Amino acid sequence: MANFVSVGKVSDVPVGQARVVVSQGKRLALCNVEGTIHVIDDTCTHDDGPLGEGKLHGFAIECPRHGARFDVRTGAVLQMPAAFPVKSYKSRIEGDDIQVEL
Repeated sequence: MANFVSVGKVSDVPVGQARVVVSQGKRLALCNVEGTIHVIDDTCTHDDGPLGEGKLHGFAIECPRHGARFDVRTGAVLQMPAAFPVKSYKSRIEGDDIQVEL
């Protein structure tokens, strides 16, 4: 059975932006792409940069340190210098609550 936990409010994550939350010891980047929330680990696999502080370019988020890009839907690497994907999480919306399967 899925264990979904509330991690934030949709109203706190404007379209085209990301916000960082901590839940159950995990730093997560909540990314709002055209009204859909996607959730990935907040830590870049290149050098532990804060992905949630990066800019969204469509479905890609760019690490503010060295420019690595990841697909917020899957965590896949889209641009080096990162060589490994970040973890992505299943999410859902209940009212205004963002819930993530952890």
